[in-house]
Amino acid sequence: MSKYIFITGGVISGLGKGIAAASIGRLLESHGYRITVQKFDPYLNVDPGTMSPFQHGEVYVTDDGAETDLDLGHYERFTSAKTTRAHNWTAGKIYESIIRKERKGEYLGKTVQVIPHVTDMIKTAVEGVAEGNDIVICEIGGTVGDIESLPFLEATRQMRLALGVDRTLFIHLTLVPFVGVSGELKTKPTQHSVKELRAIGIQPDILLCRTTRDLSADIKAKIALFTNVPVDAVVTARDVESIYEIPLNYAAQGLDATILRMLRLPRRKKNLAAWEAMVDRVRNPRDVVEIGLVGKYAGLHDSYMSLNQALIHGGLAHRLSVKIDWIEAEALERDDPAKLLGAKDGILVPGGFGKRGIEGKIRAVTYARENNVPFFGICLGMQCASIEYARSLAGLKKANSTEFVPDAPHKVIVRWRELAMDCDIGGTMRLGQFRCELKKGSVAHQAYRSLRISERHRHRYEFNPSYMDALADAGMIFSGINPDYGLVEIVEVPGHPWFLGCQFHPEFKSKPLAPHPLFKAFVGASYAERRRAGRAPRTVRKT
Repeated sequence: MSKYIFITGGVISGLGKGIAAASIGRLLESHGYRITVQKFDPYLNVDPGTMSPFQHGEVYVTDDGAETDLDLGHYERFTSAKTTRAHNWTAGKIYESIIRKERKGEYLGKTVQVIPHVTDMIKTAVEGVAEGNDIVICEIGGTVGDIESLPFLEATRQMRLALGVDRTLFIHLTLVPFVGVSGELKTKPTQHSVKELRAIGIQPDILLCRTTRDLSADIKAKIALFTNVPVDAVVTARDVESIYEIPLNYAAQGLDATILRMLRLPRRKKNLAAWEAMVDRVRNPRDVVEIGLVGKYAGLHDSYMSLNQALIHGGLAHRLSVKIDWIEAEALERDDPAKLLGAKDGILVPGGFGKRGIEGKIRAVTYARENNVPFFGICLGMQCASIEYARSLAGLKKANSTEFVPDAPHKVIVRWRELAMDCDIGGTMRLGQFRCELKKGSVAHQAYRSLRISERHRHRYEFNPSYMDALADAGMIFSGINPDYGLVEIVEVPGHPWFLGCQFHPEFKSKPLAPHPLFKAFVGASYAERRRAGRAPRTVRKT
């Protein structure tokens, strides 16, 4: 029977519950256990698909087309778990399911209440991902004490009561701040956070104490005394330079052994060798490569979480540190592109929605193409590359996307589906995994080393197939085509060191132990450009 680990957070938001859950998953997998990781978010949106990146950060997409919280990206990068729409539940999704059942009369006229109906639905969702897994790790979003999180916490309390201590474990992530004026670590926030948790009937079994300093034995003993947690279950979650160091830090403190003991699971031989080797590459790169990322949300890095990590992974494949220079697309509409992009080893234009900054992104494409700088366009970035090529080389001066200019004379980019304008926004999207067939000998084929691939999508607009001949006559290579719908998935520019645009989001399938082929190839090409340009080596950190 599956066992369950519930991870909660206290004091403040943003402590890193998602990475903690992913790191614990990594450790338990190293012992040979089958795990999965699930996220509950307390907000009333059904999913984050229509939320602003400024509100929520990146929307992560699973194979089955679910728009989910960015923490699911951490789960998949750190572990072998495959997440689905069943692995991310919001309060809105829970309530929507209940209301649909009520409208159908499935409650037989009974009064529908938070207890038992909401809590039962939450428990059903938790148990719904358990099949085939030894351990289910469940992250509860929000902060203990928030009213929004109470139904989820109550559901986990009920699961502890029903299943017992052998099958359930509570891990609480909290904050132990360092006060510089007094030079002290303060335990009171943690004490109050645990007090809040205990007031609703949950006694944490393990504490992860986020801090900037190592916790002394005395500090740990004090925390243990006031929280009723064994001292060996008070774990220092110290800030690190790379998130990939966190599983190793936990392992060094015996967190995995503590979890297995508390769940009464055999402690098998641990194998973290591959992870340790990867972290060594992170800590000791041989050189640096600089990538200019031209985006709409360049000031909000969480909007590009998976992209950021995929670039890091691409660097790891070459033992390189990737320095990302975040460039606002609108700045390129005002300034000389050479001023902002001239010293970059590679240029990447990511996905996005909306007209703001589009011409700046197109100018970035022009600069990369004309100056032989390695270029990678993703989703909207691929569409910008197509528009730029149509204008500059195919003679279609007013080429554009109908997203930006609905009556453009040359509609190179058009809607994925012709749907009514008043439909749900999510209904207009091409979401999830789709197949792609590659052109033999293309840059894409060389990167993937396969002629058939599948990748995840999240977009409303596509390359207009009626313009394929015009752009092909001008030299563009259509190296990836979806065989089911005939849609363009990958474009390339011949005679260029490395120029590729893809309609899908390859960043969603990249992992530190398995860098995505396109990011590996792009970073490698960018480093070759760095060496060709003779840019002085940068000082890299050594440990």
